[in-house]
Amino acid sequence: MATDRLIRLFTDENRVRVFAAVALGAGTPAEIARAAGVPAKETALALLKLREQGAVRVVKATDGDEAGGDSRLVVAYDLFRQSARADREEATQAAGNPGSGDENTDQLLRTFVRDGRLVRLPAQWTRKKRVLQHIAEQTFEPGVEYPERTVNEKLRAWCEDGDTDHVTLRRYLVDLQHLRRSEGIYRRVA
Repeated sequence: MATDRLIRLFTDENRVRVFAAVALGAGTPAEIARAAGVPAKETALALLKLREQGAVRVVKATDGDEAGGDSRLVVAYDLFRQSARADREEATQAAGNPGSGDENTDQLLRTFVRDGRLVRLPAQWTRKKRVLQHIAEQTFEPGVEYPERTVNEKLRAWCEDGDTDHVTLRRYLVDLQHLRRSEGIYRRVA
């Protein structure tokens, strides 16, 4: 993932302190070293690594600036936005949300299902049915028998940190006939 590279970049305390000084407005190596409380040599090394990885960049200050037209270091916020966007797209693809062939369904799933978890159930019934169908298809194999305990465990994973509990989810899946229950055994309908 794109953010893994950024996380590794910030495993060094000096780099974090130097980056924070830049983010707070220090723009020259001397200002940054002073604000970060890091010796000049270590500041230079941290800045070199931060610039190599694109986390900070040099900009020319305008003549009207108090810097008098000198170059200043600033945070490259675009890198962070691009990394977050790339990670979001990668996670969505890994979760199996896109690729259904229906952009409306894909958008619906991106809204209510994140990182393989149900954020909340939609209020609108037709949307709720689509989300529940997705959960059933992603969680249970057709024709395989599941004891209630296993069904509960699988559905708890979907409900973690969400607004819906696994019992409600199980009830909806049974009511919508995505799962059939008989004597404590559940089976997904093909």
